[in-house]
Amino acid sequence: MNLRRLKYFVKIVDIGSLTQAAEVLHIAQPALSQQVATLENELDQQLLIRTKRGVTPTDAGKILYAHARTILRQCEQAQKAVINAGQTLSGQVSIGLAPGTAASSLTMPLLQTVRDRLPDVLVYLHENSGASLNEKVINGQLDMAVLYDRAPTAGITSTPLMKEELYLVGATDSPGLTVDLADVAQMNLFLPRDYSAVRKRVDEAFSLRRLSARIIGEIESIATLTAAISSQMGVTVLPESAARALVSSTPAWMARINSPSLNLPLSLNVSSRLPLSPSAQAVKDILLSLVSKPAVEDRELMLVS
Repeated sequence: MNLRRLKYFVKIVDIGSLTQAAEVLHIAQPALSQQVATLENELDQQLLIRTKRGVTPTDAGKILYAHARTILRQCEQAQKAVINAGQTLSGQVSIGLAPGTAASSLTMPLLQTVRDRLPDVLVYLHENSGASLNEKVINGQLDMAVLYDRAPTAGITSTPLMKEELYLVGATDSPGLTVDLADVAQMNLFLPRDYSAVRKRVDEAFSLRRLSARIIGEIESIATLTAAISSQMGVTVLPESAARALVSSTPAWMARINSPSLNLPLSLNVSSRLPLSPSAQAVKDILLSLVSKPAVEDRELMLVS
């Protein structure tokens, strides 16, 4: 294998088409097909399945794709590290953010601080679900990600940032400043899908109390969730930062859940296999320094001990 063939292979899988990949790579399609054939012969494995709709990787191709992205990422970082030795930090640093987390309150301070201290560094912010963000960190598509993370993940190193309490949010019949979980069980609930950290924590709490949740809809979009709450059809459970954002944008109330109280740990995740570039490490240090401040967006953060 050589780096050029790995680069070609990754691009083909990313695009899902030999023809389009050939155009992007500025290489004739027969020549690109020959490069793939050579790679398959070297590994003695079929790597791509060709269909009328394009190409998809085989199981062996998926394994090679993950390794190839890691190899190419490491080569790119090595090249940048050598070129930038003794020079001003520069380049792109990619950060994943789970929507509806306290991380959203860090974005503007982070961008401003990076601009002031590292003017040649470009920060790329990507929002997605926690599971997807971890996958992108592992395969090198993201340098780091900020998300709710309750369980260790292979290939990931997590740094605890803070804990966020979970709140009940609704638009009618406010229960007061706090609400018992048993009372929540009597309400119509809008919750995210069962792979989200919030949903897993809520399901766990209900199970431990031997309660059943009355779920009437599963909603991922904050905009759709806001509309659903405004309709007064039901209530939802959100981390404090997301709850405050929703309440500020629509006539609604928020009540902290107790008996038991529920919280989620927010973590900064990086790959345990891929070293951060000097620029990415500098941005990570800035992000951690912002979290360590006593307040973000005029709100106290509970740091994990």
